[in-house]
Amino acid sequence: MNSAMNRQARIFVAGHRGMVGSALVRRLAAEGYPNVVTRTHAELDLTDQAAVNRFFESERIDVVLLAAARVGGIFANASRPAEFIYENLAIETNVIHAAYRAKVERLVFFGSSCIYPKQCPQPIREEYLLTSELEPTNDAYAIAKIAGLKLCEAYNREYGTQYVSLMPTNLYGPNDNYDLNSSHVLPALLRKAHEARRDGAATLTVWGSGTPRREFLHVDDLAAATLFVLEHGVTEGLFNVGVGEDLSIRELAECICKVAGFEGELVFDASKPDGTPRKLLDVSRLAQMGWRATIGLEEGIAATYQDFVASHSGSAAPALHA
Repeated sequence: MNSAMNRQARIFVAGHRGMVGSALVRRLAAEGYPNVVTRTHAELDLTDQAAVNRFFESERIDVVLLAAARVGGIFANASRPAEFIYENLAIETNVIHAAYRAKVERLVFFGSSCIYPKQCPQPIREEYLLTSELEPTNDAYAIAKIAGLKLCEAYNREYGTQYVSLMPTNLYGPNDNYDLNSSHVLPALLRKAHEARRDGAATLTVWGSGTPRREFLHVDDLAAATLFVLEHGVTEGLFNVGVGEDLSIRELAECICKVAGFEGELVFDASKPDGTPRKLLDVSRLAQMGWRATIGLEEGIAATYQDFVASHSGSAAPALHA
């Protein structure tokens, strides 16, 4: 197979309005891929099998980037497990099977580092998948994502497709979700720090003990890794995507407060769940091929904060004059 992807390929970015999908669209445009195909949820419901089949039958897609998913933080995962497992399974099975039926040879499936067992050796290698129990607060989502990557493996083995799975660590960046009821830890803390500073609050409450360690990857780095995989002839397999370094939630909160200009006290609510004690990905598989993340955490958070300010002008106006 030619290692370089055809510049004229018709590339379907599923979930283009989300954080990952929008980063992929930006990257493809920057790299000179003119034929990017997108559909809003109103135009194409990916949980509707018949609609997905009609789309692939009519659109002559060459490459699928499957970034569409139902996602959320600890609270959302724990309180709505049926939605998370059903919708993600429906999206994956519909898109992957319809792509195969339409003779789409290349597909990239995006999972999450939460697919790995709760008590994993650190850093987490790809082969640790399914070696012990999952973190119970998000096992519905994790099981759906494991099913998606196993679908890709099975279709490659049985049908000779070239479907690759990328497992990013915790992501952040433009178009993130800042809803405190469903967001992940970094955007939630970013919003809390902004509002605490705006309101002149003396304290900022952080869920959990602050001791769990997490790794954070800017979504533009994930988009860069995706293009790297497509352009370097990677045709199968599971690949972790991360930075290879982690920090405690306390350290993350301190960094975010610095960026947002909040100088009050951090208060840790230990009655709230911590989730997995540590999640650090072993990123050596992609590194050995020549790809590494390039966006530093404080640099990435600062850029993300500016995006938050710009896109949440109602709540963020006071920070514009910082």
